[in-house]
Amino acid sequence: MDNETRESYHNYMLRRMKEEDQKMNKENAINNAERSIWVTFQKEGIHKYPAAIDDPKLATGDWDDVSFLGYPHRHIFHFRVRIQVFHNDRDIEFIQFKRWMERLYSSSSDGEVLVLDYKSCEMIADDLYNEISNKYPGRFVEISVAEDNENGCSIFYPKS
Repeated sequence: MDNETRESYHNYMLRRMKEEDQKMNKENAINNAERSIWVTFQKEGIHKYPAAIDDPKLATGDWDDVSFLGYPHRHIFHFRVRIQVFHNDRDIEFIQFKRWMERLYSSSSDGEVLVLDYKSCEMIADDLYNEISNKYPGRFVEISVAEDNENGCSIFYPKS
């Protein structure tokens, strides 16, 4: 091997140090990653937005009138819930987590239809978060609730 193609000791050490740094950065990223799982489910529900009936910003009498929201109306509420887990073997199993949340809504007095009265998607998410954080404290949680999978909210709850 001639001198032009041979790597100097100095360049070799620089290259090896850079390779080791890259390897350590990848390991640090994996070891420090925030892990989570998510599940989805849906539930039929009825709610209303009483202020829509006579609030002039909502009951405009024009193209943007939404006064009908003030009366009970039906939606399929779509839920997407993400929760922190602490390792790759999942300390919360997907299916069990989903089934547990579905059961929170299965004891409604109106069969399987949720009667939510005046609750918005945001209020529904807050109520669900309270249940989740009681059962699984000290974790971040993100909850999305959508009406008919068309419009909704997404709320990120940091670790408590």
